[in-house]
Amino acid sequence: MFVFSLVFSIVPVVVLIFIVAFAMKNKEQGGEKVVRHLYTYLVLFATLMMVIGGGVSIFMATADLVSPTGYYQSFTEYKQNMTLGKIENPKTELTEEELRTNYDLYVTEEKARQKDRAVNQIIKSLGFIVIPLPVFLYFNRLRKQYKE
Repeated sequence: MFVFSLVFSIVPVVVLIFIVAFAMKNKEQGGEKVVRHLYTYLVLFATLMMVIGGGVSIFMATADLVSPTGYYQSFTEYKQNMTLGKIENPKTELTEEELRTNYDLYVTEEKARQKDRAVNQIIKSLGFIVIPLPVFLYFNRLRKQYKE
C-alpha cells in the first residue's frame, strides 16, 4: 500500500519536471507558452474536480436530509439496555409505557441529529463550490485570452 501511494505522489512531480525541462529546452519555439497553457489547464482541472466533488457531496447530504438513515436499535434492545441500567441504579423503575415514550423520543432526537448533520454537510460542501468556482472562471477567461 505504501508503494502504491508513493508512486502516485512521485509520478506527478516527475511529469511536471519533464514538462518544465521540455519547455525550457524549446524556449525559442514557445516553451513558456506551453507551460502557461499547461498550468492553466491543470488549475482548471483541479478546480473543476473540486466543484464536481462539492456538488456530489451536496446531493448526498440532501438525500440524508430528505430521508435520514434509520435508527437501528429496536425497542426490545432499548428496553434490555434500560433494564441493565436498573440493576446499577434500582431506584429508576420505569413502566412499559414510559420506556416506549422514552424510546420514541430517543428515535425522534436521533432523526433530528441526522438532519442537523446533513445540513452541516451541505454548508461544508458549498465551500467546495463557492471557493474554487471564481478561480475556475478566472482561469477559463485566461484560457480564452490565450487562444486569441
